[in-house]
Amino acid sequence: MPEPIKTIELDKKTAAIILAASVIGALIFLWFAVRWQLGNMLAELTRPTQPDAAQVADLAVGLAPGDPLSRWLRAAIEKEEFSEEAIESAVLLFENVIRASPDDYRWWIELGRAYEQAEKPEAAEQALQRAIELAPTYTFPKWQLGNFYLRQGRTEEAFAELMKTTEKSSVYRDQVFSLAWDYFDQDGSQVERFASDTPGMRVSLAMFFAVRGASVDALRNWNMLTPEQKAEDPRLPRIMAQGLYDRRHFGEAVEFARDAGLDPDAALGTMTNHDFEKFIGVPEETLFGWRVYRADGRIDVLADSLVKHNGNRSLRVTFKGYVKPELYNVVQMVAVEPLAKYRLTWWARTENLRSGGPPFLQVVNANDDTQIVAGPPYDTGTQEWTERTLEFTAPENCRGISIRTTRIVCGEECPINGILWYDDFVLTKL
Repeated sequence: MPEPIKTIELDKKTAAIILAASVIGALIFLWFAVRWQLGNMLAELTRPTQPDAAQVADLAVGLAPGDPLSRWLRAAIEKEEFSEEAIESAVLLFENVIRASPDDYRWWIELGRAYEQAEKPEAAEQALQRAIELAPTYTFPKWQLGNFYLRQGRTEEAFAELMKTTEKSSVYRDQVFSLAWDYFDQDGSQVERFASDTPGMRVSLAMFFAVRGASVDALRNWNMLTPEQKAEDPRLPRIMAQGLYDRRHFGEAVEFARDAGLDPDAALGTMTNHDFEKFIGVPEETLFGWRVYRADGRIDVLADSLVKHNGNRSLRVTFKGYVKPELYNVVQMVAVEPLAKYRLTWWARTENLRSGGPPFLQVVNANDDTQIVAGPPYDTGTQEWTERTLEFTAPENCRGISIRTTRIVCGEECPINGILWYDDFVLTKL
């Protein structure tokens, strides 16, 4: 049979002593725990650059002398002073942080930075490599080591490390591309060395180049994708199309606009919806289609299914006492080849057109906003459908033309009344 459980009876005095000791021990433990938590909190909430950082750091270390974060704050403040004595002090403090928490990769990175600042590159490299050993799947340590190598002039080693950061992190990917872009004097081929041949990487490269106006590099990387890959996120080609368009890289922008579905029929040297058979939406929804601006109530621009030259409809422009000296309410942008010769033909009709400053069609170099050629003003009164023709050579700097309706300037208050119809525009390369 098992032994019976023995009970020990304590007298009241002994029990009181034990209880008091327990309470005192708990209070002591609580006091140190609260001190530690308070010191850690102060260190976490304090930036090394704020004016009272040194005083807060001393208080945090006093409250929690064994807390690595408190020691880090003190060391980071020393490092910010940039004097030789302060940097040496920072190194010693960071070494103490490592002793308190040797398995935290963050402190090894900080120690590596301090060693570099103290002109101890070998020790800095070892510390940064140790950070990678402790966190082999993290991107940040590799980023730090790559930048260290770059500052040391060890280019190949630098980009070998930096390339590892591009594989998992889109944030670091763009930063690496930016580093390479600046380091290699905006050489796109050098940037591409640090990208793997994956769809995600090609999209990132295309976006990176488009933002910087490197239109040829952007389009080349984009065209390495399959149609299915291009269609995965329709926002991206739209952003790239707009970015290149704004930078006046019209030849490349037209391809992105087509892939984005903004202008699915757009092409180099070709007008879109030339016969007005398709719906004309708001100006913000197209780059290379007809942009019709209807903000002024004294001009009305609409499709007309009753009066047309061919097909089912034309474009009717109705003037109702329009007086502004500028008239750019009907516009289309077309990507063209520099120095190429073109012929533009279209059909126009007027009814009761009256003005001292009649409208006319103008072709403008979209790269510098200068006129290339303009047609004669439309005749006042009423005229049946008439074919019009303009021939021109795109200037050397011209990648796009703006085909727009404007007017003869005849003063600040010079009204236009009547109706103008357009139909069947054709742009032909000669």
